[in-house]
Amino acid sequence: MPESTESRRGDHDDEVVLVADRVWDGVAERPAGRLKVLVRGGRIVDVGREVDAGDGVRTVDLGARTLLPGFIDCHVHVLDSALATGSVAHQALAALPVLRQLLHNGFTTVRDLGCADQPITVDLRRAQADGVVEGPRLVVAPNLISARGGHGDKQPELTARYGIEVGTLGDGTAEVVRKVREQARHGADWIKFAASGGFGSAGDQPTQVTYTLEEMRALVAAATDLELPCAVHAVNDEAVRRAVLAGVRSVEHASLVSATTLALIAERGAFLVPTLYAQLGFVDELDDDEHWRDRPAFLREKIRRHAEELRANAAQLADSDVAIAFGTDASVIPHGENWREFTWLVRSGISPLRALRAATGVAADLLRRPDLGRIRPGAVADLIAVAGDPFTDITATARVEFVMQSGVIRRSPVRAGGGWPERHTVTPRAESGDVAARSG
Repeated sequence: MPESTESRRGDHDDEVVLVADRVWDGVAERPAGRLKVLVRGGRIVDVGREVDAGDGVRTVDLGARTLLPGFIDCHVHVLDSALATGSVAHQALAALPVLRQLLHNGFTTVRDLGCADQPITVDLRRAQADGVVEGPRLVVAPNLISARGGHGDKQPELTARYGIEVGTLGDGTAEVVRKVREQARHGADWIKFAASGGFGSAGDQPTQVTYTLEEMRALVAAATDLELPCAVHAVNDEAVRRAVLAGVRSVEHASLVSATTLALIAERGAFLVPTLYAQLGFVDELDDDEHWRDRPAFLREKIRRHAEELRANAAQLADSDVAIAFGTDASVIPHGENWREFTWLVRSGISPLRALRAATGVAADLLRRPDLGRIRPGAVADLIAVAGDPFTDITATARVEFVMQSGVIRRSPVRAGGGWPERHTVTPRAESGDVAARSG
């Protein structure tokens, strides 16, 4: 099978045809055989065994690779929480290599669910859309709205000692509504709030519920009035139940819930972003002292206390009807390891098909972006190719060798004997859609 070749050099053309031995559209039960995908003006124009391309159009033959829609990670933090009290410039600059790595690993869109203080991700979103920085398309909830003493109260020791609050903190219905409106003023695409404690926060427990149903309803209603969907950090049954009844669109984690609660999420039409690797990866390493050498003791203790529940929760996902969207909680896990979430989904009993849909078509549905996550005419030309077949070997998701974003080739395999470069960096063309418009 030929290595990837192209008919002529250059980073950008009005038209390009991609060819691969296997092409999966983000929806179908299995990949199709060898197909061609015609891209024009940053959009997919045609898909088929033959396409109506003009004479001399550039062709990229990806050979035995599998061509897929660009992956979507619905739960990342591109800013390092350890730098939360650092300068805005330092935090933003530290995010640039993270963004580049995410894109070159096949994640053409990410939803960033909050930094600790300044709404830096709003500016990163604009910079990416304007072609100033290279990275995934960003959909952002600028900050995590949290109760005081809750999961988003990031530096409680500073509050106790100096009276300084780090976090977007609000208590009571009037204050949480104000925080929602402030997030909208910052330029939020989403609103995120914490309904429970968590594993990675020092001052609370994952079993605690940190907002009343009245507070959650007021928060979600304020966001809905502003046409902003809500994502909720919620770990336990009661926190998830209240948040779903309040009308959130996505539930993040739900790590300690029952099958009844999963059924409620499905019944209400919400999406679940389970972030399995960020939890079960720690469970697997509980007895490895080296793994925990630079991590807080409280995190290890919480994971140990709930290890069996975490395993049991993951095992019941495969039998649920909930719409699972892919999310990793990176930087809790290294950004270069986002692909491992696929392996943990499959290890929990979820089929490779469902896992791949979670990062493509289902993720796009969660974001209300039907023009993403699919290979079909009219969709944004976000396309990646992996070495191997992820339907038979899910670890193929780690072997991304080609990335196109909005019709621009960002990464390409090196042709045997040299030839064209592995990475291309050019200014992206504008695209239509609500997120793109807001990013401008």
